[in-house]
Amino acid sequence: MPEDVEASLVPLQNRIEELAGFPGDSAKEQELRRLREELAERRRRIYASLTPWQKTQVARHPNRPYTLDYVNALFTEFTELHGDRRFGDDPALVAGFARYKERPVAVLGHQKGRDTKQKIYRNFGMPKPEGYRKALRVMQLAAKFGRPVISFVDTPGAYPGLDAEERGQAEAIAFNLREMARLPTPIVVIVTGEGGSGGALAVAVGDRVNMLEHSIYSVISPEGCASILWRDSGRAEEAATAMKITAADLARFGIVDEVVPEPVGGAHLDPEALFRSLDGILEAQLRELSALPRESLLEGRYEKFRRMAQLGAEFVEAP
Repeated sequence: MPEDVEASLVPLQNRIEELAGFPGDSAKEQELRRLREELAERRRRIYASLTPWQKTQVARHPNRPYTLDYVNALFTEFTELHGDRRFGDDPALVAGFARYKERPVAVLGHQKGRDTKQKIYRNFGMPKPEGYRKALRVMQLAAKFGRPVISFVDTPGAYPGLDAEERGQAEAIAFNLREMARLPTPIVVIVTGEGGSGGALAVAVGDRVNMLEHSIYSVISPEGCASILWRDSGRAEEAATAMKITAADLARFGIVDEVVPEPVGGAHLDPEALFRSLDGILEAQLRELSALPRESLLEGRYEKFRRMAQLGAEFVEAP
């Protein structure tokens, strides 16, 4: 749990753990039930009033569901494809085909690691050019066979290393933006954790863009913003507030279409509840988009992202 978010709950949690070690004692079991109810209520109040910086910490929680967790929960017959047919494979971005309620779809998304070994293997969810090219290869195959694309976004950003730059990181991202804008098949995007800069947008040009309640989406991290503006990454909390990076803010500005509610305490505390919420939204959006003619689909996607360019003045003037 993010320490500063739930620090006040630690004593209560410790007391609950102590009482849980005395099964069969009716008095202690009654006290245990009371304390659990109190914990749930206090957690509900805390998460109902999180600051943007606290939401950033929740969005980065290492136990939040990642792309493969969503694949296992919502899809069947997933077959992962590997490689970009130019350089190699990128484990930081997974992509393949599956069935969603018996309907063939393409699924892709950033994949972070749980332990140190996985984090290194997945490059902390930061794709290199071959990851974006692999994703586009899968999306183009999906369009060829009339399959919708579902993209899960959760990355601090594209990998900024020398090898990625040598292989054309910027070009790979830019090419994805152009090709996704005119891909003739429905695209649904879900920001599940961090939506960081072009590394996120390269797989996030969709007809519907959704965000989990405690996710963030921005052109740069709060720490990066603070370092550039004030040369002090310690002012990240101040930057997070000014940047309007939360799902509620971005929904208000029309950048995201729907905010997916998370269970109290965040998606990591009850992933199954989150999967149920997302399932209903995903099913409704795919049904709506699949009914549109190709021309209407592409025109709507174009207009959606063109409107974002007109939000600058409103964004600055927003309280």
